[in-house]
Amino acid sequence: MSHRRPWPPVGLLVFFLAVLGPLPGCVDEESVFGGRPFSDDPAPVAGGFLGYAQGQAAEPVCAGCHAVPAAQWRETGHAGAWEALQASGAAQAFCENCHTVSQLGSAETADAGWATTGDARYHDVQCESCHGPGETHVSNPQASQPIPSLAVGVGLQNGCGECHQDTHHPFVEEWSLSPHSQVVGFAAAREECEGCHRGQGTLKRWGVNSQYLEKDSPEHLAVVCGVCHDPHDATNEHQLRFPVATTSIESHLCAQCHNRRSAPDANSTHGLEPHAPEAALLVGDAGWFPPGSIIDQGEIFGTHGSGANEELCATCHVSSFTVRDAATGDFAFSATGHLFRPIPCLDPQGIPLPFGETCELSVEARSWSGCTEAGCHSSADAALFAVTEATNRIQELSDDLVALLLQVDPNLADAEGEIDGTDPTFNVAEGAFFNYSLSIHGNSEFGTNSVVGSTVHNPFLMQALLAASIQAVEDEYGVMLPQVVDWDAMLLEILRATQR
Repeated sequence: MSHRRPWPPVGLLVFFLAVLGPLPGCVDEESVFGGRPFSDDPAPVAGGFLGYAQGQAAEPVCAGCHAVPAAQWRETGHAGAWEALQASGAAQAFCENCHTVSQLGSAETADAGWATTGDARYHDVQCESCHGPGETHVSNPQASQPIPSLAVGVGLQNGCGECHQDTHHPFVEEWSLSPHSQVVGFAAAREECEGCHRGQGTLKRWGVNSQYLEKDSPEHLAVVCGVCHDPHDATNEHQLRFPVATTSIESHLCAQCHNRRSAPDANSTHGLEPHAPEAALLVGDAGWFPPGSIIDQGEIFGTHGSGANEELCATCHVSSFTVRDAATGDFAFSATGHLFRPIPCLDPQGIPLPFGETCELSVEARSWSGCTEAGCHSSADAALFAVTEATNRIQELSDDLVALLLQVDPNLADAEGEIDGTDPTFNVAEGAFFNYSLSIHGNSEFGTNSVVGSTVHNPFLMQALLAASIQAVEDEYGVMLPQVVDWDAMLLEILRATQR
């Protein structure tokens, strides 16, 4: 083993770079030092993994050249993974390979790093945990580039899933059953859609220029971990690329994609039906607001879209909780919320089931942790009562509106009628049909005639839009419901309810 002098501190290297310009061997704008960093060579059995510069904790050898990403990495949970394990009170030997530099996380499959040496230089989840062994690259930076993969899958032997899995933290198992794991082929292949339906397209739209193996691949990445989470940057909680604890829905992570066609578009053949309108609905901007109505955009929002719900979408859709054995009370499963299903159905053990697994809307059949643990509702019974009451009101209004629209156009959205998406002329019936479609949007898991989704996102706005649409259709086309209702009085009552 050779012995080399300690390499200069990163701050001094940055100073020399500023004064002298880039040094020989720098490979990009984030590099500050060329040539092989000075440190002891790793043991041959380490598999080419370098880890920390010998005797310098939190100073990966990689930081000798890549100071900026290394500085960002030091702020992440990965940088303190070993200490976190030791402080957990549950540290065991089989946990260690995920809290160190080992063969897990990269394309390496043979034991390496910590697994073969037990050397403290491999403590924590360092650069090489994802990029792979760096010895060859450090010896000749231009000859090889250790580029990581962003692919995720339960059976893959690389990537986030090698550690973020199993009953204690089944992020990848749950994600693999979620809609985010599914690539919608035709949408991913369309340039105007790939910004949300293709992982590579989403990262490109967000200005992420980092290199990863799948970046230029014709194969479509789904919305994998590395799309929403930044491996290097801990600016936002959970290393998210956009915040979820924010009062601005426009800057919310989920709204980057779940904020599309929230109002009718007469220039699109699909423009009479919403497409990912959830964020706008949450804050009161979604829907068709009939001209002359007493309601307006942004005026009506429910508690779920207010400052009382700090994480907005994430509160309900990413709810984590622990499942314990009913008989013994022992740990059984840790739900991470990465099914992204609000109030999920539960299996007999209490483990959440993915979208598509249906069950009744009851306290016993579903988990209500997202409703109760965030402080919005005092109990599961209170949450169920609130959603049931609001759903009943909105379901009745939704049924009334579609009954009126069938009088105006028995074909509804089919071509040749008052409601026709292929005709660029926009009318009252089409606006009302959009609001009806908004009320039933995304509710297949609850049944074909259900409005639970729109109810939870914004019950006050949904009631108001349906009531205003009924009034507009009656006035425009002279059709009537069997019952006589003072729709303006109903709207005023809804407005008063939002101001209490």
